[in-house]
Amino acid sequence: MESLWDEKRAAEIAAQSGDLGLRVYSSQLLGANPDLVLHGGGNTSFKGHSDSLLEGKVETLFVKGSGWDLKTIEAAGFPPVRLKHMLKLAELDSLSDTEMMRQLRLALLDPKAPTPSVEAILHALIPHRFVDHTHTDAVVTLSNSEGGPQRLAELFGDEVLILPYVMPGFVLAKQVAEASSGADWRKLKGIVLLHHGLFTFADDARSSYEAMIELVTKAEGAITRFAQSSDQEPANTAAREGIDHGTPARVAIAKLRKRASHTLGAPALLRLALDSRARTFAQREDAAQLIVSGPLTPDHTIHTKPFGAVFADDDASGLDEFVECYQEYFAAHAGEEHTRLDCMPRFGVWLERGVITLAPSVTKLAIVEDIVSHTLDAMQVGEQLGGWRALPRAELFDVEYWELEQAKLNAAPASSDPKRELEGKIAMVTGAGSGIGLATCYRLASAGAAVAALDIDAKALEQFAGHSSIFALRCDITDAAQCEAALDACVQRFGGLDILVSNAGLFPTSQKLEQLEDAQWNASLELNLTAPMRLLRACAPLLEQGYDPAVVLVASKNVPAPGPGAAAYSAAKAGLTQLGRVAALELGGKGIRVNTLHPDAVYDTALWSEDTLAQRAAAYGLSVQAYKTKNLLATEVSSTDVAEAVFLFAGTRLAKSTGVQLPVDGGNERVV
Repeated sequence: MESLWDEKRAAEIAAQSGDLGLRVYSSQLLGANPDLVLHGGGNTSFKGHSDSLLEGKVETLFVKGSGWDLKTIEAAGFPPVRLKHMLKLAELDSLSDTEMMRQLRLALLDPKAPTPSVEAILHALIPHRFVDHTHTDAVVTLSNSEGGPQRLAELFGDEVLILPYVMPGFVLAKQVAEASSGADWRKLKGIVLLHHGLFTFADDARSSYEAMIELVTKAEGAITRFAQSSDQEPANTAAREGIDHGTPARVAIAKLRKRASHTLGAPALLRLALDSRARTFAQREDAAQLIVSGPLTPDHTIHTKPFGAVFADDDASGLDEFVECYQEYFAAHAGEEHTRLDCMPRFGVWLERGVITLAPSVTKLAIVEDIVSHTLDAMQVGEQLGGWRALPRAELFDVEYWELEQAKLNAAPASSDPKRELEGKIAMVTGAGSGIGLATCYRLASAGAAVAALDIDAKALEQFAGHSSIFALRCDITDAAQCEAALDACVQRFGGLDILVSNAGLFPTSQKLEQLEDAQWNASLELNLTAPMRLLRACAPLLEQGYDPAVVLVASKNVPAPGPGAAAYSAAKAGLTQLGRVAALELGGKGIRVNTLHPDAVYDTALWSEDTLAQRAAAYGLSVQAYKTKNLLATEVSSTDVAEAVFLFAGTRLAKSTGVQLPVDGGNERVV
């Protein structure tokens, strides 16, 4: 592992922000490496001084605060804690987790600061100014392998204190205090907590950071040497890695996701990894045994649960078996004070095919996916080193049901928040690159939905880059094969479909009947009617497996109030409206709602240029603004207004409405 320390940059930071700035800098270096830190894991600190109005200069521990991630941490993420208070707590014989957290808050010099890390007492005890703690894959992988503790002892010698796993917090602090009693801290570079991670420390930020890099590099080198000398061959060869069984049927995946959602009690997302890495694991003969053998580090259980699921051809049975196993796990280890969490697995292996991850939201799905990727890699290395040996389930239970972690996770579900009404739902929006489609994508995503955004314009889709909840797919919806591929991609990425928004369309150049060309007529019917029909037909089996499924068709004011020169468009949109009525009749028995919107005069779309607006306004003898507000409410209708109507039909607020035609036009005298 390479040190990323930039001395020039560090000097600039030190001159500007002192030790706190250096603490932020080196913490971000650690956090940026996923082989060291994943999603909130690890913590760092430094010891300095603070000025108190009543106490004067106070010896202070600046330690990572709860809710901060080392990758993005800032100065505000290091709450100042009275060091003497921490050291006094370390002298106690016992301290409950609840009381410890209360004391950490009492020790704050700034009452508005975030709650200090549960490792604050341990950081205080280590007699160095800077302390770094990571959940390094290499060190933990070694500790989780057969004979791992002995290997680590041989590798690090007297430079590192190696301790058995105990729960983080006060108990760990006491263990370190006792184990290091009489130790020469000047000769120690680090502490390994088996199955958990590595601590390094020094009196300056660079030395502590580079001690972490040095020890992790040693561990990585040892893994390479041990693996090369191992008699055990990897379970999969490069030749087998190339085997491609193809994507399982969309409906089969959607059914599994639906069952998982009902197990969770809320809509869930499912991702199917079919890359060579995932296939390599899935094709192992021992994949079913490894997937249930325990996590890389117990901290991961709060995200992934302590073991995975096994799916074969009969996916439902795999889910049922996991639920039964998890219930047994809870019954074996729970006390009266525990309330069982949901029984939905967070990951699993689809034997011979790939790896499945599940979660209640896009954000959590990404976390699970990252953790599982690192875990499966570590498991396979552990097997090469003699066998994967994670912590026993009793100890994993203590972490998963740790009162401090549960306090974080037991907040009200996102679905109870009106702003996150669509959390865990999956939507597909056509014509997503501009206007109504664009606004709809952002509106649904803002409510928690995972959105597959389809558009023929690849350039327009670039605006979704970096948006974790919006999956951009170039697709010409008039091409059936491209639609099929888009559905495959959506199901593989999110697990199914709950909401279909058929928005893509084209308003052709005005042509009166006597001038209307067959090509224009056919093109309008194809894009505005036939393609939406084909897409709805293809989506119906997925929607049937959806969670409270809904279809929203974007038609037009031209249906109830057509204009001259718009025969091709009006007829197609009228047909789309009739399609929606029939679909509501046919799909209602399957729980699928189908509703239609009739927007009018939505001028912030690709259909309207400034020149076109000016010409149309002039034809009515109006200014552009007056033309835009030429409706009963004298208001301008925007894409966001239509998107809001889509959201209402897609969500729970109009959950008992189907077959509805709703105008979004500010009131049109010809319709009213």
